[in-house]
Amino acid sequence: MSTNSSQLRTIDLNIDGMTCASCAVNVEKALTSLHGVASVAVNPLTDSARVEVDDTVDVQSIVRAVGSVGYTATPSVSPTTSFSQLSAGPTSHTDGQPDRRELAERDLRRRFWITLPFASAVMILGMVMFFPHTMHTIGESRLNWIQLLLTIPVLWFGGREYFIGAWNATRNRLATMDTLVAVGTGAAFVYSAVVTIAPELFSKADSGAHVYYDTTVTIITLITLGKVLEMRAKRKTSAAMERLLSLRPTTARIIRDGQEVDVDISSLQVGDTLIIRPGERIPTDAIILRGESKIDESMITGESVAVPKTKNDHIIGGTVNGTGSLTALVDKIGEDTALANIVRLVERAQGSRAPIQKLADKISGWFVPAVLIIAVATFVTWFDVLPADVRLTAALIHTVAVLIIACPCALGLATPTAIMVGTGKGAERGLLIRNAEALETAHRVTAVVVDKTGTITHGRPDVTDIIFRDGIDVGEALEALLSIEARSEHPLAEAIVRFAREHGAQSDDVHNVEILAGKGITATYATSRWAVGSFPLLNHLNVVVNSELAATADAWSRHGRTIVAIVRNDEHIGMLGIADSVRPSSAQAVKTFAELGIHVVMLTGDRRETAEAIAQQVGISDVRAEVLPDEKAAVIESLQRRGYVVAMVGDGINDAPALATADVGIAIGSGTDVAMEAADITLMNSDVRNVGHAIALSRATMRSIRQNLFFAFVYNVLGIPIAAGLLIPFFGIALDPAIAAGAMGLSSVSVLANALRLRSFTFSD
Repeated sequence: MSTNSSQLRTIDLNIDGMTCASCAVNVEKALTSLHGVASVAVNPLTDSARVEVDDTVDVQSIVRAVGSVGYTATPSVSPTTSFSQLSAGPTSHTDGQPDRRELAERDLRRRFWITLPFASAVMILGMVMFFPHTMHTIGESRLNWIQLLLTIPVLWFGGREYFIGAWNATRNRLATMDTLVAVGTGAAFVYSAVVTIAPELFSKADSGAHVYYDTTVTIITLITLGKVLEMRAKRKTSAAMERLLSLRPTTARIIRDGQEVDVDISSLQVGDTLIIRPGERIPTDAIILRGESKIDESMITGESVAVPKTKNDHIIGGTVNGTGSLTALVDKIGEDTALANIVRLVERAQGSRAPIQKLADKISGWFVPAVLIIAVATFVTWFDVLPADVRLTAALIHTVAVLIIACPCALGLATPTAIMVGTGKGAERGLLIRNAEALETAHRVTAVVVDKTGTITHGRPDVTDIIFRDGIDVGEALEALLSIEARSEHPLAEAIVRFAREHGAQSDDVHNVEILAGKGITATYATSRWAVGSFPLLNHLNVVVNSELAATADAWSRHGRTIVAIVRNDEHIGMLGIADSVRPSSAQAVKTFAELGIHVVMLTGDRRETAEAIAQQVGISDVRAEVLPDEKAAVIESLQRRGYVVAMVGDGINDAPALATADVGIAIGSGTDVAMEAADITLMNSDVRNVGHAIALSRATMRSIRQNLFFAFVYNVLGIPIAAGLLIPFFGIALDPAIAAGAMGLSSVSVLANALRLRSFTFSD
C-alpha cells in the first residue's frame, strides 16, 4: 500500500457477502494491495468499508479489488452527502424505500420462516429412531428418503447463501465462516444422502450407519436464527444515528412573495426567511430576526435546560422551539448545518477502527484455516482410534461440531459494536468523538490541561462586584452607567451594559460624550457630569480617590478583578469589579477529574495573580500562567515527557496547536471551527464536566470491548476442544453439532447484547 503526495479523498463502500471477521480481513487485504490506497477500515457490523485514496485510484478499481476476493462492493451514499434530501425516516432512502440492510434482514427472516417448518419436520422424524415400533412401521429406508426430500428445501432456502459464499471464497483461495458452515453441513448431508441412496455401501463397513439430516437442518436453521437476532441487535447499535437523522423535519414554513407557505426542506435556500411557531422543530440553521424564545437543544448539545434566544442569536436545525414565535434568516442548509456535521462526525467515528481491533484482525486472518486443520485432525484421530462399525459416523459428527462452533462471528463483532454504541451514546450527550482511536486513547488519559479563558471561565468579562458610597441612588447610577457605556465599544463597556440591563436599568440620552483612549469615557447624563474608567482617568480629571473605595479596590485586584471607577460631578462615588467569571460547572468538573485519578493543569496567558485566583476558586493547584500561544504546545510536550497521557481542552484559535499536540484534543463546541477541526473530541456545549464524561464513556466502552474480546476468545478456546471430543476420554462429554450451532449463534448475540449495555451508561452530573 503506497500513495503519492497528492490530496487524499475518502470513498465509502457497501460490501455485500461479508459474514464474519475473516471476510473483513480478506476485503482489507484486497484493498490495501492497491497502489494509491492510504488507509482502509472495513466494518463487518455495518457491512461497509471506508477507503482513503489518492487521485490515481478510481472507484471502479476499488470495486474490482473487492470483487476479486468474492465480495460485491458498491459506492455508498453517506447520510450527509445527500442531507438536504433526507426524509424523516432514518432508515430509509430518499425515495422512501427500505435500505439495503433492512432488505437483507427481511430476506433473512423470510428464509428462516420458510425453512423452519421443513426443519421441524426433519427433527421430528429424526426422533423416530428412538421408537422401534414406529420405525418398523414406516421403514428405515422410507424414513430416510422422506428426510432427504424435506432437507433439500432447507439447504436451498436456508443454506444456499453459505454454500455460495464458501464457493466464492474457495475460488479465491480464501476461507471464511461460510466455509466452515458449508463444509460442516455439507459433509453431514452428503454422508446421509449416500446412506439413503446406497445403503449397501455401509452394510459391512458400518453396520450402525445412520443419517444426520436432523443435524444438517438444525445447524442451518439455528445459524440463520442467530443471524436474524444478530441483525436485529445490529440495528439497535445504530439507534443514536437514527435519532439524530430523525431530528430534521421534512418541511419548513417560509415567507415567499409576502405569504407564509410550507415548502419541502430540500428547497430551502440561504437567505430565506423562516417562520417558526411555538413547539415546532427548527428546520435548519438560522439567525433570529424577530422574536425571543427558549430552545430545547438537548438532542444536539446534551444540555437539558432550554437555552434563551433572542434577536441576532444563532439557532440550530433539529432543535425544538419553546413558547415564543420566531422569524429567522436561513444561515446554513444541507450538509453545511450543525446537525449534518454531527452526523458526519458520528458516522466517521462508527466506521473507524480502534487500535485494539488489530489483535482480533490478526487472529481472524489465520483462524479459519487453523480450524479447518483442527477439523481434519479431529476426523483422522477419531477415525483411527474408534472401532470400525462406528468410526466413520463418530468422526464425522465431531468434525462437524468443530467446524460449526468455531465460526468467528463474535470475534469480528466484539470491537465495532461497542464503538458504535459508545460513539452514539456520546453524540446523544453532545460529545462528538472523531474516531475510534480517539475513543480508545481517551480511556488512558492521566492528565487534563484546561485553558482558562472560555473553558474554566465564560470567556467574557462580567461585572462581579459593585460598591457605592452611602447616599448614592444605585438605580440612578446604573441608568447613567447604561446610557454612557452604551456609547463605548470597549469589552468592559459591554459587561457594564449587560449588568445594568439585567438589573432593570433603562437608557436615556447623554451629551458631550468624550472617549479617552486607555482611560475611560466621560459624558453628561441628566444634569450631572459623569466619568467611568480606570484610576488613571481619575488622575487625569484631578478627582480625589476615596480612601475606603481604594482599599476595596486593592482587595478586588488581589482576586483578579479589573477595577472601574465611577465619578459624578468630580466626586469618586463608586466602583465596579469586572472579571472573566468562572463557569458554575468548573469546580465540579475538577472534582470529577480527581475522582477519575486525573491530574489537572490550568493553562493561560493571563498574569499569574489572576490565574491563581481563578484556579483557587475551582480547586486547581497546578497553574501555568503567562504562557504565550506558541508555548502552549511545549507545555503539553513537557507533561508527555513526564509520562502523562495528556488531554487538552480549549476553544480558541491559539489553542489549535496544543490540541493537535495532545494525545487527545478536546474542543469546546462554542469555540472556533479551527479548534474543533484540530480536536479528537468536540463538546457541543460549554459544560466542562463533559470532559470527565467523555473520559468515563471511553473507559466504559473499552471495558465493553475487552469483555467482548474475552468472551469471543474464551468461547472458541473452550468450545473447539470440547467439540473435538477432548472431554470424552475423561468425562464422557461430547458436543452435538446442533448444540454447537446454537452456541455459535448465541455467542454473537451475547457479544452484541454486552455492547448494547452501553446504552444504559449514565453521565453523573
